[in-house]
Order: sequence, then C-alpha cells, then structure tokens
Amino acid sequence: MKIAFVGKGGSGKTTLSSLFIRHLAANEAHVVAVDADINQHLGAALGLDEQEAAALPAMGAQLPLIKDYLRGSNPRITSAATMIKTTPPGEGSRLLRVREDNPVYDACARTVRLDDGDIRLMATGPFNESDLGVACYHSKVGAVELCLNHLVDGPDEYVVVDMTAGSDSFASGLFTRFDMTFLVAEPTRKGVSVYRQYKEYARDFGVALKVVGNKVQGEDDLDFLRAEVGDDLLVGVGQSDWVRTMEKGRPAPFELLEADNRMALQALQNAAEDSYGLRDWERYTRQMVHFHLKNAESWGNEKTGADLAAQVDPAFVLHEHGAETGAAQPV
Repeated sequence: MKIAFVGKGGSGKTTLSSLFIRHLAANEAHVVAVDADINQHLGAALGLDEQEAAALPAMGAQLPLIKDYLRGSNPRITSAATMIKTTPPGEGSRLLRVREDNPVYDACARTVRLDDGDIRLMATGPFNESDLGVACYHSKVGAVELCLNHLVDGPDEYVVVDMTAGSDSFASGLFTRFDMTFLVAEPTRKGVSVYRQYKEYARDFGVALKVVGNKVQGEDDLDFLRAEVGDDLLVGVGQSDWVRTMEKGRPAPFELLEADNRMALQALQNAAEDSYGLRDWERYTRQMVHFHLKNAESWGNEKTGADLAAQVDPAFVLHEHGAETGAAQPV
C-alpha cells in the first residue's frame, strides 16, 4: 500500500507519519518510508540524530542513476536523459518492489532500526539556498514520483510518504500515486483549510482521502472536525507524553505509547487495508499516462527534445505481480 501524509505546516503530519511507520513495524509490516517534505524532519522523528539525518542520501541527487535503472531495456525510451518525473513504465522497464534489494535502494535508502523492526528510509533532500533561482522543490520530489510510477507492492507492504505541506502535492500527478491519503488537521479553521483544497483537487481523480484530527483535546474538538469535514474524519489523536519525550531525544519504548493513540494508529492501518482492497491498477496506470502526456505537452518535449508521448506503452498495465501486457486493455 502507498500512503501519503499531508496537511498544513505545523499540523503534526511528520510526527503522525513517524508514529504510523513505527506502528507498522511493530505489526511486522514491510515499510519503505520517504521524506518528501521541503523541511526534512522524518529521520529525526524516527530517532536519527542530527548527524545521521544529515547523512541520508538525497534522491534528487541520484536522478541519473534512478532513471538509468528504471529505463531497463524499454525500447520506447531512447535514453535515460529523455525520462521525466512522470515517465511511465512499459515492456522492458525495471520495476521496484518493497522487499527487494536493487541499485536504487542501495544509492538512496538507509536502514533505520526501530524498537520493533527495521524499515527503509529515503529522502528527497532539502531545498538549499543554492537551489534558489535554478530549481524548484518539485524537481526534487520528481524522483519520488518516478519511483512510485515504477513500484509494485502487495499486502503487508507499505510505502509511507511524508509529503510537503499545503497543496504543493498537486503541482504534478504525485497526489494520484497513493492508495490512501491521510490529511492531518488540527481542530481549528486554519487547520481544516487545506482539507478543502485537497478535497476539491482530489475529487476528479478518485483519490481516497481521510482526515486525521491531531492535537484533539476532547469531544468538542471532534465535533468541530465532524462539522467541517463530515464523514471524511477518520479518527482523532490526542496529546501525547510519549511524543514529547521523543521530541526531546529521550523516547520511551514504543509499546508505552498511550493506548488511545495506539488504537488511532490501528484505525489508520485498517483504513489503508480497506483502500488496498479497492485498488484499480488500470485506473492507476491510466492516471499515470494522463499526467505524463500533460507534462510532455506543456514542458517535457521542449526540455528533452523528444516526443515523450511515444514513451507510452498502450498495452502495459502496472500490476501487483509486475506488469500485464499483450492482452491488457489499452490505457
């Protein structure tokens, strides 16, 4: 399952991302975690010290390697240089799997040991002053989108992405790459403002969206969230002494997280599993192609000097067991 955590800056989405990742590891799931926020804090939230977090390799710096590996022997892609963030896989492309070892993970992922198991952590890399005027952060998260376009996953396999704050996720097709999007919202008017933007953007693409109320202090807060987001409210998460000690760099064993908050995390996992049961690989592939053709026409063809529409393999459908070709319906 591919899971995104989104929300307004300061809503606590990175904290909740890290708690969910720890919960999954405790339940023996296989997890690849990705820090795609412009402010890179997921590593610290998972227990890395400053030096370890700073040493995480940047996916954005490994784009040539990522493209070369994913291209494989796909005859529709004339060179890795013609691949853009939305390039879809086709016959001959290499696909990524959660549990395998491959050159992309070797270059971009690091193992993080948690109380109840190990997870892989990847990071887009921070947006530095040297990037100003010559790049935008969307070019960095493009590495995430390209990898998700080529990734197949199954039950008990999770890719959890801590997204950049606000509605920046809609600058490309990245928001359609997930089985479930958890929008973290505080019980305030500002806290739910991003929800309305996401709901509007996501409606036409069938994006599964659930709201997780954070910093909830009582039934009045839950009533406010229900009034604002209706049935999209999944669960509320209260203040946590465990989180406070973790943020001070002195985390207690994860099993000591408050029972109510453990139950809330289980509700997130249940919702993710339900969304996996509704997965539509043909729609997923079709949306991938839609955004690729859109980007090709608006800027990709001019940038690469190639007809990027020719990269689309009309008989290819990404699938849990790899790819379906030949008899598959055109997308």
